[in-house]
Amino acid sequence: MYQRWRFLTFLHWRYDPSAIEKLLPSQVTLDTFDGSAWIGLTPFLLTDLRPPFLPSLPHISHFPETNVRTYVRGPDGERGVWFFTLEADRLAAVMGARLLYRLPYRWAAMRVTVSDTAIQYRSARKRLFGSAQTRIEVAPGDRLSVSDFDNFLTARYRLYTLVGRRLGYAQIDHEPWPLQTGRLVGLDQNLIERSGVPAPAGAPILHYSADLTVRIGRLRLAEPS
Repeated sequence: MYQRWRFLTFLHWRYDPSAIEKLLPSQVTLDTFDGSAWIGLTPFLLTDLRPPFLPSLPHISHFPETNVRTYVRGPDGERGVWFFTLEADRLAAVMGARLLYRLPYRWAAMRVTVSDTAIQYRSARKRLFGSAQTRIEVAPGDRLSVSDFDNFLTARYRLYTLVGRRLGYAQIDHEPWPLQTGRLVGLDQNLIERSGVPAPAGAPILHYSADLTVRIGRLRLAEPS
């Protein structure tokens, strides 16, 4: 599956590893940096969604998305992303991703508003999928010279999920992130807590990226450890 991620913001909070480890399946291990677990809240605009060799479809290939995530290693030690939720504004995309990738997608009413100085993200989960909301505004900054810590939080080339009791994964291929700094103008959210993760504390670390084209491979089953 091919897609383009635009106006993407990473917000990350530091957590005690013991608070996150118990939320993960036994088939993966928590990946930490500086002795801490990290939870990300990541809103963006997804465009140009299409399968190989076919064009994108006008309605279902363009919509906002927001996910809540942490970072793990699979049985082979490969680093990847574990999602607690993925909110999306297209029901067809939600149902397709739940079926094809077994990911915890949920339908939400969402909007991304772009101005010369700021990006605003709004999301409210549809009642059928529970209740959760986000209101985020960020002001993008200068191009960032990427450190090992920046790469830990953003350069993840595999997603993990469960297929029944088996661990599944898909490769995520893209160029290195063109990361920028940014300033958090406003934040009001309960999506993290409503996704089963303890509420974050303190100010998040922010990264911004304007545009990235991505290829996501098909879902595979991991070899048992």
